[in-house]
Amino acid sequence: MKKSIYELSLVLPDEILLMKSMNNTQVLFPSFTCIHHEFVRQVMEHPQKVAVELDDQSVTYDELLYYVQVLSLNLLNEQRVIVGEIVCQCVERSLSMVIGMMAIEMSGGVYCPLSPRDPQYRLHVLMKEIECRLVLVHYLTETKFINNFVSLNLDSALINSEDESHVNFDRISRVLATEYSIAYIIHTSGSTGKPKALQASHRNFSNSIYSLVHSYTFNENDTVGQIARCSFDNHIQEILGTLMIGATTVMLRPRGTTHWEYLSSVLEKKQITYMHTVPNLLYSLFAYIVKSKKQEALQYLRSLCSVGEPFNVKLLDLIKTSAIRKCRIWNFYGQTEITIASTFHLVDVAVDKKRIEIGVPLPNYQCIIQDEFSQSVVLGQEGYLFTGGVGVFAGYLGRDDLTSKALVDIDGEMFYRTGDLVKMDNKGLL
Repeated sequence: MKKSIYELSLVLPDEILLMKSMNNTQVLFPSFTCIHHEFVRQVMEHPQKVAVELDDQSVTYDELLYYVQVLSLNLLNEQRVIVGEIVCQCVERSLSMVIGMMAIEMSGGVYCPLSPRDPQYRLHVLMKEIECRLVLVHYLTETKFINNFVSLNLDSALINSEDESHVNFDRISRVLATEYSIAYIIHTSGSTGKPKALQASHRNFSNSIYSLVHSYTFNENDTVGQIARCSFDNHIQEILGTLMIGATTVMLRPRGTTHWEYLSSVLEKKQITYMHTVPNLLYSLFAYIVKSKKQEALQYLRSLCSVGEPFNVKLLDLIKTSAIRKCRIWNFYGQTEITIASTFHLVDVAVDKKRIEIGVPLPNYQCIIQDEFSQSVVLGQEGYLFTGGVGVFAGYLGRDDLTSKALVDIDGEMFYRTGDLVKMDNKGLL
């Protein structure tokens, strides 16, 4: 059969082998469960371990479970939340924020964060578009939803809860959420500027967390700094992901992420070992630390992860200046559509570089590079990146047309069309 010239592959056998080896990422993970099931397992293993801290406040895993169960019962019995129902939350950073997130999952709901920074009109539009009737609030945000939606004040609900001896937790065990149930929705604008409600399942999220743990970037002994705003899916990793693996989350007070003196003091006092944030924030933080000669703030860091924007050489040079020791620097790449990240690269701070690679696929993720004719590209040639594997999202809510454009079937597997141009070097790095 005759073929057009653009249908002919120019990739050599050894290049095909290199690409296949890059995608040889299969790892057997534990049996998949829901986010809240993993959290309960961690409570049983170490009930007295600190789960969440914020300045002088803290709760153990056992205490957190109690508050989560109480709020879950309120959602089920008083608010009549059913499995798969979207429940929004609009709160500032607080212990209540964590309780609300996990309670939504435990009640079978779908967590949808709303930013307190957004104007009231935008918040109402977002809720109407996803047909959400219920929003969890606290004293700083409750006036944003008066007379328009059903709002539940988290603090009031917890304060007014019944005594523990009268609470019947059996109702929670009858919630029929599964690993394939949608766990959360994140609004993402993309290139259109119009918000899209992106859906991720419990399976997507659990797999993503296991991938990070298996890559040795994230573990149960970490004390995790909660840096990301609720507009980004990284905040779900920092909170729910941390609680799934039995680590400790350290929250910051509202707007604490841009108060460099406060943030650096938290890093030191709370002995933060893990940070996962954008390069712009890292640059500003490290610039402050170097200028103020407060390198001791970095002494406990074990794993520093950059994500969301290109990791540039300017940032790497600044990190070198800070004399940070015993800390691995990771460059992560990925979109919200593939759940937190899809590739990672351990940055060698001792080597001068002209660019920082995005590395190789995380465990159980795959990457394929194709030209505009859907043909594989040769080494060193630029092509479009498609990412597949365990984190590929469950689609845009109510927008099958956009979902069909974003996802493509390649050899029987679903891949996300990133739209980004990349190339692979002779070491198999992207």
